[in-house]
Amino acid sequence: MTADVLLHASLLACTAYFLCMCAAHFVGFKVPILFVYWNVPSNHYQDMIISFCALTYAVLFAGASMIPASVPVAIVALAGTVLGLSAVNLSKDLREKIQGRSTLAYWAQTGMIAGLVVWLGVLYQATQNVA
Repeated sequence: MTADVLLHASLLACTAYFLCMCAAHFVGFKVPILFVYWNVPSNHYQDMIISFCALTYAVLFAGASMIPASVPVAIVALAGTVLGLSAVNLSKDLREKIQGRSTLAYWAQTGMIAGLVVWLGVLYQATQNVA
């Protein structure tokens, strides 16, 4: 499989992932992977706001799958998400909400998204080095 094919498939997989995340947040289906902070209390309207943001990510990745020149924009956006989630994971507010429970599961999901940033970056770079 070529880097182009893997990148395109990966971008479509990201689109599907964010659409699933959108749906889960919209209906309040709190499960790990689709909800990073699945066991943290939240109001449904907050989850619905996140669903619209996840929809935006789905559109961004769908667009990147159709317009290869926009792939770096999607990667940068996802990297920003990793930084944002890391800030939340380290925050005093989260520690208060989870009342001493471990943040390991949140870090694992943040790490998964960081791995996706690296994966997409490597694939994108490989598509640029084709002679």
